[in-house]
Amino acid sequence: MEDNKYKSYKPFISADTYLPELTVTSIVSGIVLAVIFGAVNAYLGLKVGMTISASIPAAVVSMSMTRYLMKRDSILENNMVQTIGSAGESLVAGAIFTIPAMFLWAKDNYIQLPSKEYIILIAIFGGILGVLFMIPLRRVLIVKEHGYLPYPEGSACADVLFAGEEGGDKAKATFIGMGCGAIYKILTDVFKLFPYRLEYVFPKPFPATIGGDFLPALLGVGFIIGKRTAGYMLAGTMLGWVIFIPMIVEFGGDLTVFPGNISIASLNNVGIWNYYIRYIGAGAVAFGGFMALIKSIPLIYKTIIETTKGYNEIVHNQSILRTEKDLPFSTVILCILFIWILLLITPTIQIGLLGSIIIIGFGYFFATVSSRVVGLTGSSSNPISGMTMATLLITGIIYKQINPVDHNVIKSVFTIGSIICIIIAMAGDTSQDLKTGFLVGATPYKQQIGEMIGVISTGVVLGGILLLFDTAWGFGTSELPAPQATLMKLVVEGVMDGQLPWTLIFIGIGVGLMLEVLQLPILPIAIGLCLPIYLTTIIFVGGIFRGLLESNFLNFDDYERKVKVDSGVLFSSGMIAGEGIIGILFALFSVLNISLDLGINLGCIGTLLFFGLLIYMMLKWSIFKKT
Repeated sequence: MEDNKYKSYKPFISADTYLPELTVTSIVSGIVLAVIFGAVNAYLGLKVGMTISASIPAAVVSMSMTRYLMKRDSILENNMVQTIGSAGESLVAGAIFTIPAMFLWAKDNYIQLPSKEYIILIAIFGGILGVLFMIPLRRVLIVKEHGYLPYPEGSACADVLFAGEEGGDKAKATFIGMGCGAIYKILTDVFKLFPYRLEYVFPKPFPATIGGDFLPALLGVGFIIGKRTAGYMLAGTMLGWVIFIPMIVEFGGDLTVFPGNISIASLNNVGIWNYYIRYIGAGAVAFGGFMALIKSIPLIYKTIIETTKGYNEIVHNQSILRTEKDLPFSTVILCILFIWILLLITPTIQIGLLGSIIIIGFGYFFATVSSRVVGLTGSSSNPISGMTMATLLITGIIYKQINPVDHNVIKSVFTIGSIICIIIAMAGDTSQDLKTGFLVGATPYKQQIGEMIGVISTGVVLGGILLLFDTAWGFGTSELPAPQATLMKLVVEGVMDGQLPWTLIFIGIGVGLMLEVLQLPILPIAIGLCLPIYLTTIIFVGGIFRGLLESNFLNFDDYERKVKVDSGVLFSSGMIAGEGIIGILFALFSVLNISLDLGINLGCIGTLLFFGLLIYMMLKWSIFKKT
């Protein structure tokens, strides 16, 4: 039955039709988008602990660049631009979960921070392995299971490419969103015309905090993820800031409780969140990640069996059809062996034979999991945190048994976890992109080369971007909380040094268990528990508007609703990109001690006024958009 499904499918561009695809135009355009979306996702992920898929915005922007600016008209060329561009954001999504954890650990132990060269090597090795591990799975997961594994982002991206005649209007929404996000960020952070954070702390006996960071990226994230997920995140944050913090203040009093080094009474709410609530959130995220991984075991088993059965077909595939040509299997194996040797001999990495074997073994296993999971439920459900934590825990236990624990051993554990985390993220992205290519009729091996181009181009600049952010603000601060990286640091320290506040961790695990019993999604609530209340309140505002648009209250038919939601998502993606780009420039200003403060502050009135204008623009490109 499955054979009939995939054999009967006819791609948009037939196999015997040859159009421009991997061209100089598509490569250069894709690299530009990969670097931009990669840098923006680094900023967003470090700030709110989650990233956005750049496939659809990249497809829309690529159509605008190639079709309307360069007067080129090839859907395969557009697809190649988005393939290269989306690779950048996925590489960064894996890197920011782990590499900033090494910065946090190094600062705590007063040792040298990771170098730019070290970050570049980790990113490129992990990214290319993620692509290579996915290649043998393409025929099993994407071709043979066509019609059974939907690959939501990949299919949606193909729809955008099919609707090329709508590209101008779609691109307009993205670019206007970028402009709005950039202008707002300039007014708040560069000119300091009004504060972006408004808050109110209730006086005792109920010292709870409410407030928000009124920023475009948070509003955009909320609209993209929707009311339900945004609501779960806010619920997690409220659990921490409205329940746990007042309880700690009430019962802690003048006590000094580990890991804090001063009395609870001396801490404000942000300090209590930093010392205690984040550990509770870490326990909840860890439990949620492992539960997601356990629930994926049937999918893992099915994929491994199918891949084994199709091994001979992959090895001996001599098909001359353009749409079925992957990179040769021998080339894939030789490239994996080459990277394995580089992992062994590169002095900057220093993980040894055992570490390189763990990377290849665990990397392929988790790449298989990632490719199957994103095909079934989408990239947002990919349990990257759980798989990375499993890697760190197992690797840490192994290394601790065979080596005396020192800084070099701990660095090796971080390195292995970082590379595998990037492998997981890249395998999921490659799967979605190859699904798009399958639907539009792209040449698989050219897409696979494009993925590697995106990996290398983004990896080269990633080290500088992360070092810039750390110099400007520092990871783990209120500006860049880096919640996922903080969690990874706690996991490694807990295994290697035994220095964890286990009581707080187990409270978090108990919260996760309670959510599982109640059949509530653990990870979005747990991530909300790890975040400051200033972030999730505004994310929820964006989610509310998406929920209003999707409800029956406004009496839109299905077509109107889809057009308005798509336009709102693209406008929101633009807002995120606009703020992210200015955030990077502002980080550079901060490092260079350049201040453009106008000396004018409109106060909270200015914040509410300009944020209201931002909401109006978002509504204009979603709810009020003409269809």
